[in-house]
Amino acid sequence: MLSSLIAVFLVIATGWALKARGTVSPAHWLGVERLTYQVLFPAVVIHTLAVADLGALPVLEMGLSLVLAILTVAGLLLACRPLLARAGIDGPAFTSIFQGSVRWNTFIALALAAGLQGRDGTTLMAIAVAAMIPLLNVLCVVVLARFANGRPMSPSATVRSIVFNPFIWSSAVGLALNQMQWMLPAAIVTYLDVMGRAALGVGLLAVGAGLDLRSLARPRLAHCIAVGVKLVVMPLLAWTIARQFGLSGPALTMTVVAASVPTATAAYFLARDLGGDAPLMAEITTLQTLLALATLPLAVLFLG
Repeated sequence: MLSSLIAVFLVIATGWALKARGTVSPAHWLGVERLTYQVLFPAVVIHTLAVADLGALPVLEMGLSLVLAILTVAGLLLACRPLLARAGIDGPAFTSIFQGSVRWNTFIALALAAGLQGRDGTTLMAIAVAAMIPLLNVLCVVVLARFANGRPMSPSATVRSIVFNPFIWSSAVGLALNQMQWMLPAAIVTYLDVMGRAALGVGLLAVGAGLDLRSLARPRLAHCIAVGVKLVVMPLLAWTIARQFGLSGPALTMTVVAASVPTATAAYFLARDLGGDAPLMAEITTLQTLLALATLPLAVLFLG
């Protein structure tokens, strides 16, 4: 477990160092992020779901555990919104706390899944992708439209952002191909496998390049809430619900990993585009990614 985790964070650190030294220009990093997000990681999801034996996996139990954990945290944060407002946290800052508390870094989760459980781990994590990504995109867009000060996204734009999200359509394609995997040409399966193998390393380099250590201010209430909820409360909730559904073994471990990874770097771009507090979102993302080096092993050790 530690070897897999250390390897993942070494790749992230390499991405940060490459950007800090200027080895890869900022403009090129944008291209790398777009390539990873729109092409390479969808290939991982499609290939994994297309060839998986889903009938032998606890798809419903694992998916429900993560969905219920997300909905519980989202409900608690929305219920606490008046208290947070009285504490000086405005609407845009609340949206960054919300995203930082519920979203997850799929790149890190898939890399850890592959390191811990191999192909089985990747398949289980793909189930988490299919269950969590559509819900999270809907929740975050709605919360930003309601509480941020930017221009609210129209209903049609909201639907388009959800439907055309690469992880959503790739999950749908993978599940559809799974129903006819016996018809899939070997060349197509190999093509998706080769494309997907490139995703983990490139994606983690992009995560590292997205970190901005200079943006870290002295932790404030907003930072503490987002870190505590995402790295402590979410894993405990997901584990508790998963145990109620009878999950154990690799499925339980992957559920804990999916709930324990830091928030997604894409949250920054959504905050910037929809009027959220983008600088706070960048600080939360960086802080969580650094602290996860300590909290992830503990979560997997004690809960997984």
